[in-house]
Amino acid sequence: MTIPVSFAGVILAAGESSRIGRDKALLPWNGQTLVAGNIERLRPVTQLVIVVAGANSEILKPEIYARGAFLMVNPTPELGQFSSLQVGLKDVLNRGRDGAIMTLVDRPPVKAETLNNLLKAFSRNFELDNGKWAVVPEYNGKHGHPIVIGREMIEAFLRADPKFTARDVEHANREHIEYLPVDDPNITVNINTPEDYAQFAG
Repeated sequence: MTIPVSFAGVILAAGESSRIGRDKALLPWNGQTLVAGNIERLRPVTQLVIVVAGANSEILKPEIYARGAFLMVNPTPELGQFSSLQVGLKDVLNRGRDGAIMTLVDRPPVKAETLNNLLKAFSRNFELDNGKWAVVPEYNGKHGHPIVIGREMIEAFLRADPKFTARDVEHANREHIEYLPVDDPNITVNINTPEDYAQFAG
């Protein structure tokens, strides 16, 4: 598969994890942590991986650097997840990449097949020049992560008011997004509470 875009992985990990009582990025998952698992999943299909942290940056450093990823710190994580996305995407462009595969640290790593299918769809759209800027996975009618975005979608996110959400920007550009059905329930899993973690990790 030829990918016409140079991708960076972006993992958003700046949340306070207040409902679960411990940093979600460091929760054990299949013999490693969630942040490590997501870095390892993105590394084979990207040129580099960026993790956006907040006040938790110091405790995440060992996990991030041990896997050859880059750390970016959101100076204002209290503004919400979208502000972290903008920090990460600015760094994608600063590092000379023109595409991103973005996911959330509280999502378990998806199947390698899922990522490959998303990238194939993005590559097909790029070659067709059909006006699609992003590919979003869908499972049982629900949209999830990771999302694959090109330069146009990156710029749409960066132009948006920081008070917006990623969903607001996606909805405003719906005609430029392909929603791709995948056979992978992990795309919609959210680990926010101890009960969520017990359910999905067990």
